[in-house]
Order: sequence, then C-alpha cells, then structure tokens
Amino acid sequence: MVGTTAPDRKKLRLAGLAGLVVLAGSGRRACLSNPAFVTPVDPSLSMLMPRRPCHGMRVSTMRTRLPRAAGVAEKELDSEALGKYAAALGAQLSAITAFLATLDAMVGAALPDWSVFALFFGMSIRSRIFSPLDNSRPDATKAARGEASGGFGDRVMPSWTPPGVFFPIMWIIIVAPLRAASSVLIWQQVGHLCDVSILALMLHLCVGDTWNTINNVERRLGAAVPGVLCVWASALLAAYSYYQVRPEAGQLLLPMCLWITVAAALVTDTWRVNNASGDEPLYPYRGQAQTRFWFSAE
Repeated sequence: MVGTTAPDRKKLRLAGLAGLVVLAGSGRRACLSNPAFVTPVDPSLSMLMPRRPCHGMRVSTMRTRLPRAAGVAEKELDSEALGKYAAALGAQLSAITAFLATLDAMVGAALPDWSVFALFFGMSIRSRIFSPLDNSRPDATKAARGEASGGFGDRVMPSWTPPGVFFPIMWIIIVAPLRAASSVLIWQQVGHLCDVSILALMLHLCVGDTWNTINNVERRLGAAVPGVLCVWASALLAAYSYYQVRPEAGQLLLPMCLWITVAAALVTDTWRVNNASGDEPLYPYRGQAQTRFWFSAE
C-alpha cells in the first residue's frame, strides 16, 4: 500500500483478521437463530422447511422414530389353520378317490350314462360331504332375496356385483351340468371312474370346498383372495386334463373356468372395498376366526 510502512501494514492485516473472526461469529449466531437454517426434528417436515447449512458448519439431522401403524405386519400368521386346510384337502380327496375306486370295483363299466351324469352332478354340488371342515353354503333362498347369508349381504360388495339370484343359477343350472356332462365323456373314453383326469376335477372340487370354508364360514376376506386363485388354477388344471383325454370334454369346462375367473375378480375386489383401513392381510391370522373340523369339540 502506498504511503504505509511495514509496521502499518502489519497492523492492518491484524485488524482485517480480527474483523473476519467477528463476522464469522455473528454469522454462526445468525444461522442458529434463523429457522430457515435449522434441520427440522420431524423428517416429514423436511419438504416444507428449507435446509441451507452455513458454510463451515456441520449440520446434524435429528430424526424421530415415527410410531408404526397397526397393519398387516402386526398380524400373526395362523399356521394351525393352514395345516388344517391342507389336512382337510388331503383327507377329502383321499375319501373321494376311495369312493370312486369302490364303485369301479363293485359295478365296473356297467353303469349307464345317466347314472354317471347323476353321480358327477351330485359331486359337483355336494362334494363337501367328504370334507372334514365346516362347509355350510350360503342360503340360496336368502341370497336370491338379497338377505344376509354366509358370503352374501354380510360384507360390503363392489358396485358391479351380480344380483344374488345369479349365483345359484350359475353354479347349479350351468356349471354343475357341464361338469357332469364332461365327466361322462371321460368315463366313456377311459371306462372307469377312478381315473387321474377325473381326479383332477375332484381336486378342483376339494379346493373349492376349502375355499368356501375360508370365505363364507370363517369370513377371512383377505385369505380368500389367494384361496380363490387356487380354485381358479385347479379349474384350469381340470379342463386341461379333460382336454388331454377327450378335447370336447375339456371344452365343456371352459365356461366353468370363465365363471371362476369372474368370481376371482369379484372376491379380490370385495377384499379391496372391505380393507379401507389396510388391516386385512392376504393370509389367515390368529384371532380372526378359528378353523375347526366338524367332528371336533367346540
């Protein structure tokens, strides 16, 4: 600097350093006192409050642990119910297999076509008599009148749900005769009742009976969703098995597969509209219901 001596320049430099120290201290106090520079305690507020750390400062974020909402993760899987479902399915299919094998041994191929049709029509609507689970069905009369019965009127249904009278018409007047007619074609082709293709249809009936317990008796609306998908998959398996033996028999089961596809969509949407709070998981959980065999004590 012109006109200054070395001691003067040294004094000026010291004064400048002192000014910087004072300025830094005041800036730090301004950052701490200004809410715009403070990281919010609640992370959810970080979108609302700007976070501009001061130069040279280490800003730490204080995070709070938000309470965990009560929901699906807190439900305990009912493994006992799952075990009973599997045991009932196996027992029912074994009983039906033994029944058909006994008929083969007693009468063989001497059965007339009409009796085979009657047999499988009866199996289609009453296969649950072989199941150890409570498989009581919704009251068709109440359902037709729109009154509450197991699976009908006891839950909020989607807006596109068909009228109650539509369900017994589909199951009894359309699906059951098609199952029976297709089974007659298989019996005519193979000459016996206890055939692996026919047992595929019996497996489908057993899965459907187990699902009925889950959905209509125990009212496990979440667990009914994967359950009805199993019913749908077993229907496709039965149609495929019949088609392999006699194509027209498999084709007769296609309307059944289409109807169960619609039913699966309805069951899934029913779970959605009844699960607004998000506390109904897609599996059976303890405390929701108790799975019992019909012969067990209450």
